[in-house]
Amino acid sequence: MKAGIVGLPNVGKSTLFNCLSNAKAQSANFPFCTIEPNIGVVNVPDQRLEKLEELVHPERVVPATVEIVDIAGLVKGASKGEGLGNQFLGNIRETNAILHVLRCFDNDNIVHVDGSVNPIRDKETIDMELQLKDLESVDKKLEKVKRAAKTGNKEAQKEEAVLNAIKQGLESGTSVRAIEISEEDRDEYVSPMQLITDKPVMYVCNVDEGSATTGNAYVEKVKEAVANENAEVIFLAVGTEADITELETYEERQMFLEDLGLSEPGSAKLIRGAYKLLDLETYFTAGVKEVRAWTIPVGATAPQAAGVIHTDFEKGFIRAEVISYDDYIKYGSESKVKEAGRMRVEGKEYIVKDGDIMHFRFNV
Repeated sequence: MKAGIVGLPNVGKSTLFNCLSNAKAQSANFPFCTIEPNIGVVNVPDQRLEKLEELVHPERVVPATVEIVDIAGLVKGASKGEGLGNQFLGNIRETNAILHVLRCFDNDNIVHVDGSVNPIRDKETIDMELQLKDLESVDKKLEKVKRAAKTGNKEAQKEEAVLNAIKQGLESGTSVRAIEISEEDRDEYVSPMQLITDKPVMYVCNVDEGSATTGNAYVEKVKEAVANENAEVIFLAVGTEADITELETYEERQMFLEDLGLSEPGSAKLIRGAYKLLDLETYFTAGVKEVRAWTIPVGATAPQAAGVIHTDFEKGFIRAEVISYDDYIKYGSESKVKEAGRMRVEGKEYIVKDGDIMHFRFNV
């Protein structure tokens, strides 16, 4: 599961990517410096893991991770192949969610590809290119469906109506995620098309250091503009985040954050947001050898969760021994949880809850 960072050239995408992954993708004050999409595997900050480490004292701790892809800057005309358009659109299609970076700071020393700072215009530029690409896909699909609908095929007629609604929405500048379609029709006809503007999105407002704790007028405008999209908006000072990652020790970073009035780096908030955007959650295994966070899709069953560790665990699943995170912290150890009668035995139908501490019994 991958989240792709998109935006116009020079809005701070590669600098943000560097902060997130420490992969040090090239960042420079000119467009198209990220030509191959850089992929970073990023640890998901989770205080629960730290608490479990304090109680269990394991030999090692393994956090959950999320893949972040840094994609080349988009320009007007990308849907027709301008700039690195076709490559950009191919790369973004392969991601599961979008982190759309918007420049929300003034700085005369950093050129803006359109000459002035206006995050709403920037958002609309990218939206329009993505919508045009989706419109191409919808038109192609409509051609096939119309032929079937003319023969009286009821299913095709229903699909044609849904596709026409999407086409009208896209033509009026509305992204697919904001078009009103029933959940059932969306699952049946829209999701299989993997349209770019149907992907979940988080708008990342890149602000100046002085706005890192409260945001600014640009951020408020973005929130208003995306109110109908069911999208999350966060703000962080990407330049400042880059300075934080350069500091050597945890203590230095904490002092820097305190000076800014922040409790944690904005990048931590963004990574957790991306994880949630991808519809992922975490369960834990906790033993003296290892305390580990495992990533599963929201709604996964116990056997599916076991399969993340090893496919044999899923195939031979017998049962799961489950402790809720709160109980583990309250009683302080697995044995004390058992004594208190708070360990549960769950079968194949159990839906794993975020934060469950699990041990699987299986037979191969």
